Amino acid sequence: MASSSSSSSNNSQEKHEVFLSFRGEDTRKTFTSHLHAALKRVEIATFIDYNLERGDEISGTLLRAIEDSKLSVIVFSKNFATSKWCLDEVKKIVDCKKHRGQIVVPIFYDIEPTHVRNQTGTFESAFNGHQVRFFDRPNKVQKWRDALREATNLSGWDCSVDRLESEIVEEIAMDVLGKLNRVYVGDLDEQIKKFEQLAELQKQYFIGTPHGAHWQRYQETVKQIRKLQMERHQRLLRIPSTMSSHVDDSNANNDFYNMWSNVFRF
Repeated sequence: MASSSSSSSNNSQEKHEVFLSFRGEDTRKTFTSHLHAALKRVEIATFIDYNLERGDEISGTLLRAIEDSKLSVIVFSKNFATSKWCLDEVKKIVDCKKHRGQIVVPIFYDIEPTHVRNQTGTFESAFNGHQVRFFDRPNKVQKWRDALREATNLSGWDCSVDRLESEIVEEIAMDVLGKLNRVYVGDLDEQIKKFEQLAELQKQYFIGTPHGAHWQRYQETVKQIRKLQMERHQRLLRIPSTMSSHVDDSNANNDFYNMWSNVFRF
């Protein structure tokens, strides 16, 4: 199958960065849904098409969605090649890689990469059927074969390894994030927000019940907020954590922190 927008609607006008190509009957409710959720968690706008009805040719909406993407993820599965729409998508994706510099990430789910690359196993059976159906258009079938070979020669993910699927999809999402040259700080923002709420409660409690121990707990929470904010700045700047391991609560380092806080006002 193909792809639609990260808000789970089929509005082609919504902005997206990633196009997700897959055969719905194979992975829609399993691997692909988990991968889509992982991409959303790291705030990657993804075009994923859950529409089951297809015409004889790939729609213009899907072609434009592929063209508008910075990166395409192709989830190859056992019966992927039985769908000519999936094959058309791969061909379009490969064309966009050649002419638009699009990044392509192949994923092999429950299928050996060599079967996809060389059209053996279930892919051989599927292409035997295509050769009969399109006997009058042999070039069409050959272009599908060429596109599969090119896509599978790219660096990708083999999901046949004995690992939890939840771990693999999270790693793929972070890999996609890196290839898009983006950094995710949403997890830190959530932590900072919670600690800020806690600090406000502790401050109000201290005002109502002044006591040194209450003030100390408030100061410890503030210290944790600053630590998380510094980690956020480091992540945005892609600074290794080892470069700032010397930062402590001294006045000089607080000045250093305040300087970066003024630079980063998000």
